[in-house]
Amino acid sequence: MGKTTGFMEYKRQESPYRDELERIKDWNELNNPLCEADRITQASRCMDCGTPFCHSGIIFNGLPSGCPLNNLIPEWNDLLYHGMWEEALYRLLKTNNFPEFTGKVCPSPCEGACTLGITSPQVTIRNNELAIIEKGFEEGWIKPFIPVKRSGKKVAVIGSGPSGLACAEQLNKVGHLVTIYEKADRPGGLLTYGIPNMKLDKKFVKRRTDLMEKSGITFVLNTEAGKDITKEELLATYDSIVICSGSTTPRDLRIDNRDASGIYYAVDYLSSNTRSLLSSNHEDGQYINAKGLNVIVIGGGDTGNDCVATAIRQGCKSIRQFEIMPEAALERSSDNPWPEFPKVKKVDYGQKEAIAVFGNDPREYNISTKSFEKNEDNQVIALNTVKVEWSKDYDGRFFPREIKGSEEKYEADLVLLAMGFVGPDRSLVEAFGITLDGRGNIKAEYKNHSTNVDKVFAAGDTRRGQSLVVWAIREGREAAKQVDTFLMGSSNLP
Repeated sequence: MGKTTGFMEYKRQESPYRDELERIKDWNELNNPLCEADRITQASRCMDCGTPFCHSGIIFNGLPSGCPLNNLIPEWNDLLYHGMWEEALYRLLKTNNFPEFTGKVCPSPCEGACTLGITSPQVTIRNNELAIIEKGFEEGWIKPFIPVKRSGKKVAVIGSGPSGLACAEQLNKVGHLVTIYEKADRPGGLLTYGIPNMKLDKKFVKRRTDLMEKSGITFVLNTEAGKDITKEELLATYDSIVICSGSTTPRDLRIDNRDASGIYYAVDYLSSNTRSLLSSNHEDGQYINAKGLNVIVIGGGDTGNDCVATAIRQGCKSIRQFEIMPEAALERSSDNPWPEFPKVKKVDYGQKEAIAVFGNDPREYNISTKSFEKNEDNQVIALNTVKVEWSKDYDGRFFPREIKGSEEKYEADLVLLAMGFVGPDRSLVEAFGITLDGRGNIKAEYKNHSTNVDKVFAAGDTRRGQSLVVWAIREGREAAKQVDTFLMGSSNLP
């Protein structure tokens, strides 16, 4: 695949990031694309490795190895190398409905399983994928898909995040009339309000949802299923319902003075910023503003990193990011071999911006927040923390043990809780009378997706728990196949 000796002749070259001190002045996307010739060169690095793992989509030790969508990566890399862009696009779209999203925000488990990565920097799979789909839009190859014949069946999809959009698009392809209900004022779910504009410009989300509308899919916004439209109304109107509402209940930190002002969930912070940006370019002031404040982000994942980058753009006075887990190694450890997802330390865009502005990485590891402090106006003013070390219990499970004498106080005017999510919106679950599993997610068997309520299916984070955009797309596709089978007796959907 690609040029037989390409991986030996050419070095990995990613789409270049804009300079940190320049990009923090705006909310535009972080990357600039490579020129077409350089992109083709990068595709040539795809090895003829015999047994590729990049598209395997299997789970090792709880983490994905290879693409969960089973993207035909060696095939479209080879087509790209030979300049066959339209053919490469065709192969890409066979498995992935939205490469323009995964090509920007996916952490690339495909690259973690790339055979070349055993000895050398991996193939730029994600960048190649994005280049192919953008070429498709530029050339006009991507058009609305209007089915020749409608089935007469109507399906309601609740939630317009990646799983809901994927499910709706697949069901529309086989002729069903699909209506997507979204409680927010814009479609996109996580893609719109969970991911900052500099990672995924919302014009690309709108480009896709506009295309879906032209294909015959209806979006009903500002409408909360189970409240603004009841379960009974939905069941009476539609032949099937698919819940793709995501994992939206944020994990809280129940410690002293949690009720202080200035403590917010990361999702509320990020969504308010994006909504104000899209509505008025921040002129309405309807967002949580870190300007001039000492900000502490609790949580070391992608959402925490997004908070760091957002606070810097808003003009924060200082920024820290607390992580209870230990610092990851710079290279794979012996118990994390290829093709497992590499559990190595990365310095993401937000941390790089913090280094450029403040001179240091904002992350502090093995730190647990014990309590908040507040003033007489109920405003948070500080955090009290303790260092932890990780040990194994009698069952071999790791747990944090506090280190005596390591207590410390940190000044804070704004605290952002970015500790993940614990399940779907309970009001929706209760309104539909849906059974939850032991983890608090909607109970629906994997690859079957049917719930305990007749005609009602579930997919994405609402079923599997907080996960990746690429998994959400896969689940939406799988749920669509099951719904199509339920409605028609069989299905030709992949």
